[in-house]
Amino acid sequence: MLSWTVVICRVPWRGDHVGPSPVDRARPGSKHHLIVDANGTPLQVSLTGGNRHDVTQLLPLVNSLPQIRGVVGRPRRKPRRLYADRGYDYDVYRRQLRARGITPKIARRGTAHGSGLGKKRWVVERGFAWLHQFKRLRTRYERRADLHLGLMHLACAIICWRKLPDQPF
Repeated sequence: MLSWTVVICRVPWRGDHVGPSPVDRARPGSKHHLIVDANGTPLQVSLTGGNRHDVTQLLPLVNSLPQIRGVVGRPRRKPRRLYADRGYDYDVYRRQLRARGITPKIARRGTAHGSGLGKKRWVVERGFAWLHQFKRLRTRYERRADLHLGLMHLACAIICWRKLPDQPF
């Protein structure tokens, strides 16, 4: 599952991966792109400027996914299905996902809401809620993008750690 969110940047002097947000009166901002599994565990995260189109991060995120561990034998390298919102609805990217063996479940632009994808996509929105419970990620104060991305990775690690079952050591 894949989605994005816009984070307002409160730094007056801009920085890396900051651009005028198309949804917030052209204030400088950044976008968080997130891939989660069916349980909401973050698998991959990236950061771009607020003026970048969402679909530009689709293939780099999918290509950077680690191998999926499972049954003995040849491990599956990519997910079976990818759920995404209307911002990723382009036939070129649908074909490229199918060429990688991934079935795209992407809402079509121009169709009425209620297509049923919301039953699956709420997991991504919950993943963003978990990610943005860390105030430092909700509002970007860092000028350098590598620091902000490092904080995003740390937050994802904490989220994964919280999802582990309680076991005595």
